[in-house]
Amino acid sequence: MPTTELTPDLAPDTTVAGLDKLETFSSPTASRASRFYSVLWPKLSAVVLALVLWQIVVWLGWKPTYVLPGPATVFSELRALVVNGSFWHSVGITMRRATLGFAIALVIGSVIGAVVSQSSIVRRAFGSFITGLQTMPSIVWFPFAILLFKLTESAILFVVVLGAAPAIANGLIFGVDHVPPLLVRAGRVLGARGFTLFRSVILPAALPSYVSGLKQGWAFAWRSLMAGELLVIVGNTSSLGVRLDFARTMSDAPLLLAYMIVILIIGLCVDAVFGAIDRRVRRTRGLGS
Repeated sequence: MPTTELTPDLAPDTTVAGLDKLETFSSPTASRASRFYSVLWPKLSAVVLALVLWQIVVWLGWKPTYVLPGPATVFSELRALVVNGSFWHSVGITMRRATLGFAIALVIGSVIGAVVSQSSIVRRAFGSFITGLQTMPSIVWFPFAILLFKLTESAILFVVVLGAAPAIANGLIFGVDHVPPLLVRAGRVLGARGFTLFRSVILPAALPSYVSGLKQGWAFAWRSLMAGELLVIVGNTSSLGVRLDFARTMSDAPLLLAYMIVILIIGLCVDAVFGAIDRRVRRTRGLGS
């Protein structure tokens, strides 16, 4: 029996096209260094542009230099701060407050968000209340916090927690609301119920919105902490807020701006960490590149 050979026109097509091509994995061709550079250069360009505009405003003489010093003067003051041991002690005090306050807010916000998202009665009772707390400026709470806790660490932490917890709770609630019902039904078919269903199906599906809520909660916590350190000065502590207020009292504009830059850099660095976590979570779910 003669063997039949497939002609080129009838041979199976091994090329990948259409939807199959979209599903194939393609390794990134760009090196890690080039990807890092592509992320870094826009940020550096923005910093350079801001410094140039700052220097131009100084040259125009809008304010005297003892009120608005130039970048060179401020960064010279900043270099002197970095080599000062007491400066790092102040940074440690501020970061300890930020970490503790955010950790408490994380626990409280997550528990509240989980309870509200799973109970329609609790949501009708407290859902709008949580959003109302989130919209309140943090500084509004400080008179009440001082009345409750006097000029103590607890007053600062109280406002930090109130600033961050509602944002974390709303992030989790929003994420749970947008979990596809098909996933929930599939989890129930596989036998997941109650807390197991929430932990194994709902929470992983809501993770991108939850991480965004954590990022927003950190922003609220950092702003609340800076306001608290300016208003609530605890005895025998010298935090960044206290040093900032001292520079303002002494009318030392270069030192004042140097501390403002430090506070900005810390906020941006922590925000970048949350941003990296957020991008990783979204990328693992096919929501980002």
